[in-house]
Amino acid sequence: MKRTTTILLAMMIVAFAFKPASAQWTTEKPGSDNIEVIGHTPLGPRLSIADMDLEQELSRPYAYVARMHYAEAGEKGMDIVSLADPANPKVIYRWRIENQDLHMKTGGMDVKHFKWNGRYYVVQSLQFGSGGPDNDLGAVVLDVTGLPDPNSVKEVARIREPETPGGFHNIFIYKHSSGRVLLITTISGPHANVYDLGTLVEGGKNALVAKIPTPAENTRRGYHDFYAGFHEESGTDRFYGGGTGGYYVYDFTDMQNPSLLVTLTGISGVSNGHTFTPDPTGRYVVAETEYKYAPLRIFDLKPALDGTRNNINQPISAWTPAWDGLVHNHEVRWPYVFVSGYHDGLQVFSLMDPSNPQTVGYFDTFTGPRSDGGMSGGVANGAFGIDVRNADGLIVISDMTTGIWTFRMEGFNGWNGEDWGVPNVSSAQKWDEESREGTN
Repeated sequence: MKRTTTILLAMMIVAFAFKPASAQWTTEKPGSDNIEVIGHTPLGPRLSIADMDLEQELSRPYAYVARMHYAEAGEKGMDIVSLADPANPKVIYRWRIENQDLHMKTGGMDVKHFKWNGRYYVVQSLQFGSGGPDNDLGAVVLDVTGLPDPNSVKEVARIREPETPGGFHNIFIYKHSSGRVLLITTISGPHANVYDLGTLVEGGKNALVAKIPTPAENTRRGYHDFYAGFHEESGTDRFYGGGTGGYYVYDFTDMQNPSLLVTLTGISGVSNGHTFTPDPTGRYVVAETEYKYAPLRIFDLKPALDGTRNNINQPISAWTPAWDGLVHNHEVRWPYVFVSGYHDGLQVFSLMDPSNPQTVGYFDTFTGPRSDGGMSGGVANGAFGIDVRNADGLIVISDMTTGIWTFRMEGFNGWNGEDWGVPNVSSAQKWDEESREGTN
C-alpha cells in the first residue's frame, strides 16, 4: 500500500510539472517558470568547454569539466569546480597537458569520476592529432580524494593505445556486477575498449580486459558514444552503443564473450548512431544522431528482446525543442530526460507516455546567434555536458562558450527509481555496493 501511494504521488508530481512549455526562448524570458537558475560561472573563451561530470555524494560537491581547443582559443585539460555553494561555482583546480602549443587538435573531451578502495579518481579523455606529441594518449587518471585541497590532486596513470592512435572521444565508467570498475572507451577501431580501473590505479600493466565489437563492417571507428547499466529483470550487465550503422545492445556480463541482443539499423535519417541511453527498465531507449534538424528518437526494444524481431528500425516517437536545432547529450531519470540542447540550452522532457514525449522545462544558456557553431549548419555551440545529482536533484550544465550553470526544477528534489516503480538504475554508479555476481 505504501509503495502504491508513493508511485501515485510521483505521478501527480509529473502531472503538475506538465505546464505548457512550448513557448520557448525570448530575450525577456530565457527559461520556463519551473526552472530556477542557481548559479553561473564563465570558464573561458568561445568553444573551449566540453563535457562534464558531477559527483553524487553531497559531501563531495565537485564537478569535472573537460577543456578543449576547438576553435581559435582554449586550453587542453580539465577544470575541477566546487559546488559547495551551488550559487557560486568556483574553479579550485586546473589540470592542463604539458607543452600546450605542441599538442595538436582538441584536447579534453569527455570526463568521468569513480571510487575504488575508498579513494576517489577522475578520468579525463584526451584526443591529440598527429604532428605533435601524445597522439596515442587516450586518457589521464587523477586521484582527487583530498579535495577541496588542490595540492592533494595527483596524476596516477595515463592510458595509451599506440595501435589505435587518436585518443578517446567518449568514455563511460561502469561498476560491473562482478564488482570491477570498468572504463569503456571509443577508439579508432571497430570496437570499444574496456579497462579495469582497479587494476590500473593499483599499478597493474594489463588493464585492458575486453573489447566490445560493433556488427558494422569496414569501419575505422565503430562507436561514437555509449552507456552501460545493470538490467534488473534479467540480472545482466548491458552495453548500449551508438555508432556506425545505428545502435547496438549487448549483454556483457561475461566480458570476454559479449552477446549481441538488439540491433537498431536501417533507420530513416540515421547512418551513424551517437548518444544512446536506456530507461531504468531497459525497454525504452533515447537515441541521438549528430546533424542539424535531427530530433531525439525514442525506441521500444521489447519486440527484439522478446525475440519476435531481429532488428528495430522504427522509432515509436521523437522529440525536439526546435525544428532547426540539434539536441545532444542527455541524462535519463525516469520519467524525465534532462538534455543539453546546444543552442537550446537545458531542456527537460517527460517519457511518462513514451509514444508522446512532452517538454516540461527549459532554460537557454547560450544567447548567441543560431548560426554560431563549430559544425556544419551552425550547430555545436551552447549547452554540451549535463548531469543530475540524484541525492537532491541539482542539475548542472557545461556550455561550450558561457561556462558552467547550476539549476533546480520545481518539484524535482532528487531521484530514486523505486519511488517511480522502476529499478533504481541510472548513470550514477553505486560505488559502495557489493558485487552482484550470481544474481542472474
